[in-house]
Amino acid sequence: MKTHIGPAIRLTLVMLVLLVIIYPLVVAGIAKLAPGAGKGETVTVNGKVVGYKLIGQKFTEDRYFNSRPSAVDYNAAGSAGSNKGPSNPEYLKTVQARIDTFLVHNPGIKKADIPAELVTASGSGLDPDLSPAGAKIQVARIAKIRNLPAERLNQLVDEHTEGPLLGIFGPSKVNVLALNVALDQAK
Repeated sequence: MKTHIGPAIRLTLVMLVLLVIIYPLVVAGIAKLAPGAGKGETVTVNGKVVGYKLIGQKFTEDRYFNSRPSAVDYNAAGSAGSNKGPSNPEYLKTVQARIDTFLVHNPGIKKADIPAELVTASGSGLDPDLSPAGAKIQVARIAKIRNLPAERLNQLVDEHTEGPLLGIFGPSKVNVLALNVALDQAK
């Protein structure tokens, strides 16, 4: 047994140094090379930070593209999903309420045409992106309120659509904050 204790203690100490000191320093060093230098990629308008590119924000005014719903009310400190399954009656009521609200604010849209992401929260509750379809279904409402041509809004959506990573990984997406900033700057 004595022959095993010494190596076990040494291995434990080596792993502690490796995993508690060296690994975090390497990760922090790599993060410094990322956009935002590891502090998050901010979106700035007129020298003022208006949000973070990778954290969803609440947009409820009809003149803006609405974000995906959040189970944590967009609180980054409490990232979480709802933890309710698709057959849970309370969850179904919440989704139906979101559908009803969406239809009130977007007349002329059929329930079947609403993309699921506009009425269901993401797993983190902080998803900053929508699908292009999720953004384009809101164009008619925003065009009417802002008195802008729908073609111009569709062009904005297209300009802010990012394709899949490396062209094959994941879906196309639109960052809602960046789109709404561009919307405010559109004439």
